[in-house]
Amino acid sequence: MPSEDHTAEHPTHVNSFTAADVLAILHERQWLSADPTVEQLAWCERAAALLGHHVTDLVGLADLLQLVFAYDAAQILQSSDSHAVLTRYAARDVVRQLALLLLDSRPFDSDRFKDTVTHLKETLQIRGRDLFHPLRLALAGRAGEGQLDRVILLLDDAAGLPFAVPVKSVRTRILEFCSSLD
Repeated sequence: MPSEDHTAEHPTHVNSFTAADVLAILHERQWLSADPTVEQLAWCERAAALLGHHVTDLVGLADLLQLVFAYDAAQILQSSDSHAVLTRYAARDVVRQLALLLLDSRPFDSDRFKDTVTHLKETLQIRGRDLFHPLRLALAGRAGEGQLDRVILLLDDAAGLPFAVPVKSVRTRILEFCSSLD
């Protein structure tokens, strides 16, 4: 039985991806147009480590990286999948509480993610997909499983780097998401 806690999930595949694979995707998609900086290379290494266990091919890796570099809350909220998530029990409460927690501009790292999830569980008394799907939808742009948590963990670091396409931080994403809700 899969765990409801994002921190307890175990990777499902052997990671055969490296920073070079991430870098190739960034160049191919024109998210990086110049030679990478040391910081960008470190980010690529982290992206490969976080995402590589959750995909079986480069297409899957590119799909997850797309979530880092392309985020449009208004477009996300137009999908029927998004409506289905937001009509579930307490989904809008999760988004509202998440927004309040993310007003603080501290970087959204693994520890802050864990603290945020713990706070939401305790405050709202919900768990599992009722908690994680709205959170993932608001921050990653798609509801789904734990690989989206890894995408979220890459956002703030990427937002601070000079990619060809600016990456929106978790704070920017939640503000955009809330302003796009009807």
